[in-house]
Amino acid sequence: MRFAYFLSFFDTAQPTREIGAEDLAQVAELIEATPGLTRGLLFAGVQSVAKYYPNDDAPPQLAMELYFDAIEDLEGALAKDGHLQGLLGTEAVKSLAGAKVEQQAMVVRRFKDTVPESEEDKTFCSYLVHYPGKAEDLNVWLDYYLRNHTAVMQDFPGIREIEVCSRLDWIGFLPWARVNYMQRNKIAFKTVEGLMAAIESPVRARMSADFAQFPAFEGGNCHYALQTREILPGR
Repeated sequence: MRFAYFLSFFDTAQPTREIGAEDLAQVAELIEATPGLTRGLLFAGVQSVAKYYPNDDAPPQLAMELYFDAIEDLEGALAKDGHLQGLLGTEAVKSLAGAKVEQQAMVVRRFKDTVPESEEDKTFCSYLVHYPGKAEDLNVWLDYYLRNHTAVMQDFPGIREIEVCSRLDWIGFLPWARVNYMQRNKIAFKTVEGLMAAIESPVRARMSADFAQFPAFEGGNCHYALQTREILPGR
């Protein structure tokens, strides 16, 4: 899984709204049939963790991260006649017509993986952080983050996944606004309660101390807790 496509819908007029189960199932069915897809994650925002980062915006009502081994497969899915154009016809996307929408393709680096062994394992909680600004020296920034910050993440109790994504140039023709965030990282836990326990653990203080040592950058970061459904084509 070398490349990931992120798509997020933020309904700022109704930040606490939830997408219905049937509408989510329609989106999941379309995603599962995407040619070249190796894995899909379908996200819905969790409000209960927002107290830890009160200055962040509300989480997205609907988001997804779609993985591909080849950039050609990712770009094919996003082409003018690509499979993911079908998202425009789903009820979930139609209901979010007035939402702020962001999309970006990125390079994936994975540091910890949990392979699902049952259907129950395909539902979990993700914690997605993005850095929308820029670093004084992105090469130095990424080197520090990948070597140091991910090593601290490994010590979170109950952690099942660690991933860092960085930007790239990409071709796609879905009609929504593109963003060019310099980095996203994601950690995952079995439940929302597991995520909250990790955030309240001593490891969080170590994360904060390491954050203070980051190479110079601007733009801050945003944190989203997301209920996650894993989609594995053919499985």
